[in-house]
Formats: sequence, structure tokens, C-alpha cells
Amino acid sequence: MQVTARVDYAIRAMAEFAAQPDRALTRKDLATAQGLPGKFLESILRDLARDGILTSQRGASGGFRLGRPAADITLADVVRAVDGPLAAVRGQPPESVEYTGPARALTRVWVATRAALRQVLEATTVADLASGTLPEHVERLTEDTEAWRRR
Repeated sequence: MQVTARVDYAIRAMAEFAAQPDRALTRKDLATAQGLPGKFLESILRDLARDGILTSQRGASGGFRLGRPAADITLADVVRAVDGPLAAVRGQPPESVEYTGPARALTRVWVATRAALRQVLEATTVADLASGTLPEHVERLTEDTEAWRRR
């Protein structure tokens, strides 16, 4: 899986919102706190607001706020809001691609890959991320030394 800059920046911004849920944060606040490019962040915040993950607030104390509690926003919600489906094969849902011959099982591999992503991203909330306490099954995956090895 390739994590795009949009996804990385969106999730980092959401961690800031979760850490400061009672305060409206501006694009500049987020850019400064996480070292993100402000102009790029602007379109990401609009996408998150469009999906109801954030709400915008105008005025002197304006900015963005969480649209619902951080514990109700999964990382999968954020990924989908800024980048679309968790897994696609040439822009198609994994279950809709068909192969022939010895590659026939590849459809099931892509579906399983999406399922594995869901098991992590749909189980981990923005609140989990901000608190540093990930779901137990996600933590277990990180305890495997092979998970940290690049291949």
C-alpha cells in the first residue's frame, strides 16, 4: 500500500484535532504543529469538512473543529474522505476485477488485501492515535520484528 501525502497529512491533522477537541484550529495552526504545507492542507481540510469529519467555523475565532467525537472517526474514514477507497485495482473495486488462467486467484488476493487494511484502519480511531493507545490487535502487529523490516 502506498500512503499518499494527502492521507499522511490528513491523519496527522486529525491527531491535532483529537488532541485539542474544544478548540477551533486553523490551517496555519495545523501546518505549524505538524510541519505541513499550508496550501496543500487547505484542500485536505475541505475534503474532511465535505464528508462531515470536520466542521468549519467562520469569524475571529474561526477554523475547523471535529464534526463528531474523535472516538467515532476511524482512520479508514479519513483515508476515504481524502483519497477514496482503501483498495482499488486500476481504479476498480477489487471484487470486480477478473483474471484468467493461473492469475485467477489474484482477485481473492486483492480482496484479502483490502480486508487486512480494513482490520487496521477501521479499528483504529483518531482518538486512539492521539492518545497513543492503539487497538490490541494493531499493537500486536507492530510487535513482530518482521513488520519493521523493509522488503
